[in-house]
Amino acid sequence: MEKKRIVLGITGGIAAFKAASIASKLTQLGMDVRTIMTKSATEFITPLTLQTLTRNPVAIDTFDERDPSRVMHIDLADHADLVLVAPATANIIGKLANGLADDMLSTTILATEAPIVLAPAMNVHMYQNKFVQANMKKLADHGVKYIEPGEGQLACGYVGKGRLAEPEEIVAWVQSFFDKKHSLQGKTVLITAGPTIEAIDPVRYLSNHSSGKMGYALATAALFAGANVILVSGPVALTPPQGAKVISVRGAQEMHDAVLSHLDDVDMVIKAAAVSDYRPKEVLTHKRKKHTDNWEIELIKNPDIAYEVGKRKRENQLLIGFAAETENVEMYAKEKLEKKNMDFIIANNVLQEGAGFSVDTNAVSVYGKQGLIATYPVMSKRDLSEQLITWLGAQL
Repeated sequence: MEKKRIVLGITGGIAAFKAASIASKLTQLGMDVRTIMTKSATEFITPLTLQTLTRNPVAIDTFDERDPSRVMHIDLADHADLVLVAPATANIIGKLANGLADDMLSTTILATEAPIVLAPAMNVHMYQNKFVQANMKKLADHGVKYIEPGEGQLACGYVGKGRLAEPEEIVAWVQSFFDKKHSLQGKTVLITAGPTIEAIDPVRYLSNHSSGKMGYALATAALFAGANVILVSGPVALTPPQGAKVISVRGAQEMHDAVLSHLDDVDMVIKAAAVSDYRPKEVLTHKRKKHTDNWEIELIKNPDIAYEVGKRKRENQLLIGFAAETENVEMYAKEKLEKKNMDFIIANNVLQEGAGFSVDTNAVSVYGKQGLIATYPVMSKRDLSEQLITWLGAQL
């Protein structure tokens, strides 16, 4: 953990006293801890305490610029390998969810490109409040992570969920985060995502229901794991993860060419795209008008990208495929695995609630040449991707 740079944010709640232990333990692990306190936090614990424990100055006031050669909140934002806010009150969660920056902590967080983790601590009714939960979900959808609060006796007298996680648990989370972050260090991963579209005429096309969310979540998780990521993406309404090399394609032939042109440069290929199996034999140059009651379109097969990769992949490359099925999931997944020389295949039943296209969750089973390896229940595609990438990094 040496040389890891942590920006520790402390907000105004009674649990702020635990931040001293968190700062101390992280510093003892060899991390460079820089603390930002809100003015409310200083009512519960003194800046001198944090300065003494971390051996670094504590930032409080956005306008307290002591070094003319740098802007402090930008310097802190750029400094961080990880931003940890513990405790995170409902107030700071609401600010971040709505892009507000009115103090040193919120301004720094909005300026950073580092991963952000919040450790909430508040009254049980505040934590359960629908506005707070909506804000937390909004942040989670944008990649912010959480260290869940515990249940028990709260300082306000209530009993329920809202206690700040214990310092040991928070420090263990940080250690685990950096361990996972390096599971693909120095490796290059190619991921396909989204649908492909096959033109019929200048107006119409054939496609499928894929949103690209799973592939993009995998790309984000791979980047966090330290990989160089090549993301070959069909047309989607998603923002690519920062740091990925994005190759935008439309049809299956374009995706085929992009994947094979980079195959020699990668250690792992994850085929998460929903590629059109067929395309119209003839693409009309003008929009077809409604002259008849029926319209027959002759389709021809598209190239099978996974099959081509399976034939060409090196011994030290991994090929992982996806199988979206509606019945006989295990049988079709195993057939696809063997036919296309895949190392692993991740299969799901798109008719299962929470596991279909365009939703934010998924539930999958992983198969290898030895059969079923693991089953993952319904969870967010973000969490599922992190678990899959960690496991795949270990296989590689």
